[in-house]
Amino acid sequence: MDFAQQLALVAPVLLFSMVAHEYAHGYAAFRQGDMTAYQLGRLTWNPAKHIDPFMTIILPVMLAFLGGPIFGGAKPVPVNPRNYRHYRQGDIIVSLAGVTVNVLIAFACVPLIMGVGLLGQQFPGAARPLFVLQLMLNQGIIINLVLAAFNLIPIPPLDGSHVFKYLLPPRWSLQYQRIGAVGFLLLFALLSFGRPLVNLWMTPAFALNSLAQRVYIPYLLPNPFDA
Repeated sequence: MDFAQQLALVAPVLLFSMVAHEYAHGYAAFRQGDMTAYQLGRLTWNPAKHIDPFMTIILPVMLAFLGGPIFGGAKPVPVNPRNYRHYRQGDIIVSLAGVTVNVLIAFACVPLIMGVGLLGQQFPGAARPLFVLQLMLNQGIIINLVLAAFNLIPIPPLDGSHVFKYLLPPRWSLQYQRIGAVGFLLLFALLSFGRPLVNLWMTPAFALNSLAQRVYIPYLLPNPFDA
């Protein structure tokens, strides 16, 4: 596939995954007592509310054309941890909500791929759209696993940092959280110059993706576009 075809295949899956991630943060915050996301209209599945023109569209596309590391994100859902009924517990739950949803989406894609395969066997005339759907679901697995692993990197402001800070002594935790001012620069440097380290961090995600492939491979439809 050329770049345009790959983009058409991946973009809807990536957008849905990012929206689900942000919605999960907002919903978890709502359940913990913080109404901020709801009051600002961000507790919604409407993708337009979660798209940041630069971070979601311009930056990833520009980096893809330049051949650099693909980096971007959705507009973060605003939360106010001071509204949580239990600050520490609420902060951890809200921070891990997006990651949890991404993992659940990845797992859900496996039986969906199998179901689409069985459907394609029963209805050969629908082979082309069902084959494309399988490709998108396949992308859904690795995209969501990578999103989950990436967001667990303990560099502020990523979700993992909101858990890691509670493992540090209070004085160290305050200094650690100040890294957030240059967090995105650190992430970009890590993706640019620390790829072996990033690949090592992503090993569990790649292993789960390989396990999922072994489960659904017997149900994959043959490529009807080669016929």
